[in-house]
Amino acid sequence: MIYTASHRFADVTARKMRPFAQLVRGKNVDEALEQLRFRPNRGARLIEAVIKSAVGNAEDKGCRHLDDLVVTVCRIDDGPMYKRIQPRARGTAFSILKRLAHIHVTVTDVEAIAALQEQEEARKMAAAQPASTEAPAANG
Repeated sequence: MIYTASHRFADVTARKMRPFAQLVRGKNVDEALEQLRFRPNRGARLIEAVIKSAVGNAEDKGCRHLDDLVVTVCRIDDGPMYKRIQPRARGTAFSILKRLAHIHVTVTDVEAIAALQEQEEARKMAAAQPASTEAPAANG
Protein backbone atom coordinates (compact mmCIF):
# COMPACT_ATOMS: atom_id res chain seq x y z
CA MET A 1 0.00 0.00 0.00
CA ILE A 2 1.05 3.60 -0.53
CA TYR A 3 1.44 6.00 2.42
CA THR A 4 2.08 9.72 2.03
CA ALA A 5 3.07 12.70 4.14
CA SER A 6 3.77 16.31 3.28
CA HIS A 7 5.08 19.49 4.84
CA ARG A 8 3.86 22.62 3.14
CA PHE A 9 5.42 26.07 3.39
CA ALA A 10 8.76 24.86 4.73
CA ASP A 11 11.02 27.83 5.42
CA VAL A 12 13.97 26.50 3.39
CA THR A 13 14.38 26.99 -0.34
CA ALA A 14 13.63 24.03 -2.58
CA ARG A 15 17.03 24.36 -4.22
CA LYS A 16 18.77 23.64 -0.91
CA MET A 17 16.63 20.56 -0.15
CA ARG A 18 16.53 18.82 -3.54
CA PRO A 19 19.96 17.12 -3.16
CA PHE A 20 18.75 15.47 0.06
CA ALA A 21 15.54 14.34 -1.63
CA GLN A 22 17.59 12.76 -4.40
CA LEU A 23 19.78 11.08 -1.77
CA VAL A 24 16.89 9.19 -0.13
CA ARG A 25 14.69 8.48 -3.16
CA GLY A 26 14.39 4.73 -3.78
CA LYS A 27 16.00 3.67 -0.50
CA ASN A 28 14.67 1.71 2.44
CA VAL A 29 13.15 3.96 5.11
CA ASP A 30 15.70 3.00 7.78
CA GLU A 31 18.58 3.58 5.40
CA ALA A 32 17.15 6.93 4.28
CA LEU A 33 16.73 8.13 7.87
CA GLU A 34 20.27 7.00 8.66
CA GLN A 35 21.61 8.96 5.67
CA LEU A 36 19.78 12.13 6.72
CA ARG A 37 20.60 11.85 10.42
CA PHE A 38 24.27 12.72 9.89
CA ARG A 39 23.74 15.69 7.58
CA PRO A 40 24.15 19.07 9.32
CA ASN A 41 21.65 20.94 7.13
CA ARG A 42 18.24 22.15 8.22
CA GLY A 43 16.67 20.82 5.00
CA ALA A 44 17.79 17.32 5.95
CA ARG A 45 16.02 17.68 9.33
CA LEU A 46 12.78 18.69 7.60
CA ILE A 47 12.87 15.81 5.10
CA GLU A 48 13.70 13.41 7.95
CA ALA A 49 10.63 14.62 9.86
CA VAL A 50 8.37 14.13 6.83
CA ILE A 51 9.69 10.59 6.27
CA LYS A 52 9.03 9.78 9.94
CA SER A 53 5.51 11.18 9.51
CA ALA A 54 4.91 8.95 6.48
CA VAL A 55 6.09 5.91 8.48
CA GLY A 56 3.74 6.96 11.28
CA ASN A 57 0.88 7.18 8.78
CA ALA A 58 1.73 3.66 7.60
CA GLU A 59 1.70 2.38 11.18
CA ASP A 60 -1.61 4.14 11.84
CA LYS A 61 -3.22 2.59 8.74
CA GLY A 62 -2.15 -0.89 9.82
CA CYS A 63 1.04 -1.66 7.92
CA ARG A 64 2.49 -4.80 9.48
CA HIS A 65 6.03 -4.65 8.12
CA LEU A 66 7.45 -1.19 8.76
CA ASP A 67 10.96 -2.47 8.03
CA ASP A 68 9.99 -3.22 4.41
CA LEU A 69 8.89 0.32 3.53
CA VAL A 70 10.73 2.07 0.70
CA VAL A 71 10.80 5.80 -0.10
CA THR A 72 9.31 5.77 -3.60
CA VAL A 73 8.62 9.50 -4.01
CA CYS A 74 10.48 12.35 -2.35
CA ARG A 75 9.53 15.53 -4.16
CA ILE A 76 10.41 19.13 -3.26
CA ASP A 77 8.20 21.73 -4.92
CA ASP A 78 8.58 25.49 -4.93
CA GLY A 79 6.23 27.33 -2.65
CA PRO A 80 5.26 30.98 -2.51
CA MET A 81 7.75 33.78 -1.97
CA TYR A 82 7.76 36.59 0.54
CA LYS A 83 8.96 39.75 -1.15
CA ARG A 84 11.02 42.05 1.05
CA ILE A 85 13.08 45.16 0.37
CA GLN A 86 16.65 45.89 1.47
CA PRO A 87 17.33 49.65 1.54
CA ARG A 88 20.48 50.69 -0.29
CA ALA A 89 22.43 53.88 -0.89
CA ARG A 90 20.92 57.04 -2.45
CA GLY A 91 17.32 56.01 -1.85
CA THR A 92 17.45 52.84 -3.92
CA ALA A 93 16.35 49.39 -2.79
CA PHE A 94 17.17 45.78 -3.62
CA SER A 95 14.44 43.17 -3.57
CA ILE A 96 14.83 40.08 -1.40
CA LEU A 97 12.84 36.92 -2.16
CA LYS A 98 12.29 34.67 0.84
CA ARG A 99 11.43 31.38 -0.83
CA LEU A 100 9.35 28.60 0.70
CA ALA A 101 9.01 24.96 -0.34
CA HIS A 102 6.59 22.05 -0.17
CA ILE A 103 7.94 18.58 0.76
CA HIS A 104 6.03 15.48 -0.42
CA VAL A 105 7.11 11.97 0.60
CA THR A 106 5.52 8.65 -0.37
CA VAL A 107 6.57 5.34 1.17
CA THR A 108 5.42 2.00 -0.22
CA ASP A 109 5.54 -1.67 0.83
CA VAL A 110 7.80 -3.98 -1.12
CA GLU A 111 4.70 -6.05 -2.03
CA ALA A 112 2.95 -3.01 -3.50
CA ILE A 113 6.06 -2.12 -5.52
CA ALA A 114 6.12 -5.62 -7.01
CA ALA A 115 2.40 -5.40 -7.85
CA LEU A 116 2.89 -2.02 -9.53
CA GLN A 117 5.80 -3.38 -11.58
CA GLU A 118 3.68 -6.34 -12.73
CA GLN A 119 0.86 -3.99 -13.76
CA GLU A 120 3.33 -1.83 -15.66
CA GLU A 121 4.75 -4.85 -17.53
CA ALA A 122 1.23 -6.05 -18.40
CA ARG A 123 0.34 -2.60 -19.69
CA LYS A 124 3.48 -2.51 -21.87
CA MET A 125 2.72 -5.97 -23.27
CA ALA A 126 -0.85 -4.94 -24.10
CA ALA A 127 0.40 -1.79 -25.83
CA ALA A 128 2.94 -3.77 -27.87
CA GLN A 129 0.31 -6.09 -29.35
CA PRO A 130 -1.45 -4.83 -32.51
CA ALA A 131 -4.92 -3.39 -31.93
CA SER A 132 -6.65 -5.19 -34.81
CA THR A 133 -6.12 -8.79 -35.92
CA GLU A 134 -7.71 -8.39 -39.36
CA ALA A 135 -5.65 -9.08 -42.48
CA PRO A 136 -5.02 -6.08 -44.70
CA ALA A 137 -7.29 -5.89 -47.73
CA ALA A 138 -5.78 -6.84 -51.08
CA ASN A 139 -5.61 -4.08 -53.69
CA GLY A 140 -6.07 -6.28 -56.67
